[in-house]
Amino acid sequence: MSALPPGSTIGILGGGQLGRMLAMSAAQLGYRCHIFAPERDSVAAEVCASFTNAGWHDSEALIDFARDCDVITYEFENVPVGPLEKLPQERLAPGPRALEVAQDRVREKRFVQDAGGTPADFVAIDHDSELADAVLRIGVPGILKTRRDGYDGKGQWAINERADAQGIRIPESGCVYEARLNFECEFSVILVRGRDGEVRFWDSTRNRHDDGILAHSELPAPAIVHTQLERARGMARKVADALGYVGVLTLEFFATANGPIFNEMAPRVHNSGHWTIEGARTSQFENHIRAICGLPLGATDSLAKTIVMDNLIGKQALDLAGHLADPRAHVHLYGKSEARAGRKMGHITRVG
Repeated sequence: MSALPPGSTIGILGGGQLGRMLAMSAAQLGYRCHIFAPERDSVAAEVCASFTNAGWHDSEALIDFARDCDVITYEFENVPVGPLEKLPQERLAPGPRALEVAQDRVREKRFVQDAGGTPADFVAIDHDSELADAVLRIGVPGILKTRRDGYDGKGQWAINERADAQGIRIPESGCVYEARLNFECEFSVILVRGRDGEVRFWDSTRNRHDDGILAHSELPAPAIVHTQLERARGMARKVADALGYVGVLTLEFFATANGPIFNEMAPRVHNSGHWTIEGARTSQFENHIRAICGLPLGATDSLAKTIVMDNLIGKQALDLAGHLADPRAHVHLYGKSEARAGRKMGHITRVG
């Protein structure tokens, strides 16, 4: 594929804040964006040239959307894969196989194992009767997770003792039970892979989650992350190459005494990379646009030694004047109308 010229249309599947920030970077490079999302209230559509509001299984609407787009990407990894088969596969970047892998936690863990990575010990569970045996095999404490549709701590149950597993019903799509690890910190490896196979990495942040939601990312990461980074990056590169990936890909890890342990992957731009907008030579959003459009990748080096990013959750976002009173604060609000508890409303980055 030759580079898409400015004025071309980028289709984005999903209408949330990641699509919004992708569209803003695309506009800076002269592209127009078309959002496809089932939600009528789309913060991404507010900054785009076109918006198709239709369900994922509305084949006619999806085909009409594709006709208007020169390339199509995702801001949301739970887009159903089946309907995408009707679209020109050469226009999808990354390809749908990345979605197939990331949408199923068991398939994801096995895929990473095949690439030489190490997840926490786990057991796939398909029926209620299998849960007790899985807890016995893996031990406690552990975490029970739905195989599909989980994000930001949703679809997870802590199993601190065997009795905690009693009465839990396994959904039809199944679950995975995995060991709870002792780790020093969490970190993410964010890479961008171009259409020619070139791969570039951003610096890895230490990430802190509150109630399953990313709350804080910071550079520099602790020393243990730097000792494990080469191995984690090597694994992430193998995953990207095996998928023939194009765009930004994120793998999350636990830094442990036994090395980096894989947690999960996201075939899209990632919350832990929002700091790159002000803190890196080229942001994750711009490099994703560059990659899917066949353009040269931008430099990913950090612009300062110390960078922090804090998510604004729920009503934290309402005090805009207070946040802007800090002269170091780069405030990003996503335009969401309702500040619900646990909802990502924006983020603040402080560089240096």
